[in-house]
Amino acid sequence: LFLAVCAVGIGGTFQYGYNVSIINAPTQHIHRFLNETWTSRYHKELHPGLLTFLWSVIASIFSLGGLCGALTGGSMAIRLGRKGALLMNNIIAILASILMGISFPTGLFELLIAGRFLIGINSGIGLCVQPLYIGEVAPKHLRGGMAMGSSIFLTGGILTGQIIGLRELLGGEMYWPLLLSSSCFPAFAQLLFLPWFPESPRYLLIDRGDELSCAKALKRFHGSSEYGREMEDIQQECFALDGEKPKKPWQLFADRGVRWQLITVIVMTMGQQLSGINAIYFYATYVFEQAGISAEKIPYVTLGTGACECLTALTCGLLIDYVGRRYLIIGGYLLMTLWSIVLTFSLTYQELYSWVPYVSMTSVFAFILSFGLGPGGITNTLTAELFIQSSRPAAYMIGGTVSWISFFTIGMLFPFIVNGLKQYCFLVFLLECSLVAAFIFLVIPETKNKSFLEIKKEFHKLNFGRNT
Repeated sequence: LFLAVCAVGIGGTFQYGYNVSIINAPTQHIHRFLNETWTSRYHKELHPGLLTFLWSVIASIFSLGGLCGALTGGSMAIRLGRKGALLMNNIIAILASILMGISFPTGLFELLIAGRFLIGINSGIGLCVQPLYIGEVAPKHLRGGMAMGSSIFLTGGILTGQIIGLRELLGGEMYWPLLLSSSCFPAFAQLLFLPWFPESPRYLLIDRGDELSCAKALKRFHGSSEYGREMEDIQQECFALDGEKPKKPWQLFADRGVRWQLITVIVMTMGQQLSGINAIYFYATYVFEQAGISAEKIPYVTLGTGACECLTALTCGLLIDYVGRRYLIIGGYLLMTLWSIVLTFSLTYQELYSWVPYVSMTSVFAFILSFGLGPGGITNTLTAELFIQSSRPAAYMIGGTVSWISFFTIGMLFPFIVNGLKQYCFLVFLLECSLVAAFIFLVIPETKNKSFLEIKKEFHKLNFGRNT
């Protein structure tokens, strides 16, 4: 089971974290490449406004690709199987890497844009299908910890991207095309390792009706003596579904039986993206400068933020099946609310005392730790748990779409929010975090150690009223 999580993670959420992270290091080199290409092609200087536009297209087309990936990921998982969809997804990553790698020698910045779009599609599919596979192969008592594998690989991807993007490695001017095309290595790794693992047993029995392959897969994952309980659980779900085919996303919106599960996924996904984690990363450089850290050393301190996220994802993975989902996610949002208050005060009085910048610096790390401990990892875990087999792929498509639209929106609006409100922008995020915490407290039941059918029954009262 542990090796299966690693095999799906390396080409799944790892790619998302890695590709979000590596684009920051070569910013200046790509600017220079755009200028030189434009001058040699049109024999005139590239206008600064157009340069900014081209760079923002390169940076933000990734999220547009991610949205397309999220919209197709669920359908691929139904048609090709969870494992088949992940394997096919690597072809897109390899093609993207080739396009980004040859953009510099050919002098075609359009290939860079196309490559970023394709790697966005790859990340969108990975974010949708990987948690689906892990959620379906995990036994009840380990489901939370295993589902956290998605978050651990995502944060691991961010940290790896930050390390490889350092000037001493591939962040130098000579090597940036290699840096952008290095995402082919996780893709090759997954193509090498994933074929050795079985398809999702739930998919095999419920979607394909193949009981023999399901039993074989369960024996591989749970051992010959332990697989019976899981088999019984899957058969009960199969019987309850009574041959129901996988639903399309628009069918979920019309289904009263999943109304509150769907509202929960949308609120949690938007809450995760709009929680202020992007603002923290935006402000991190300023906070570190104010604390007296030199500009050359800031990339190394930023590694600390990546390490923080990685550490909390691992901690959350160890705690989730003992503490439960509710306590961790509500606690995470409440702690983020607290650190938003501290950060607002410390950024306001930054110049007053010499020790205040260190309070800001501590708050940045504490906010990241709080995010990783709850909202960062548990959001994806709960999406897998709140739906039964026929609704799960469509739910991931909806959750993924909301996530990518929120990611794109915050990327576009965020500079204006910061310019307008300055440090008081954290008051907006403070309000958002406390509202999401209140929603989770009032609506979401604890899902620890419960089967998918038991969780469905918990929501039945909410969806159909107390008397049914």
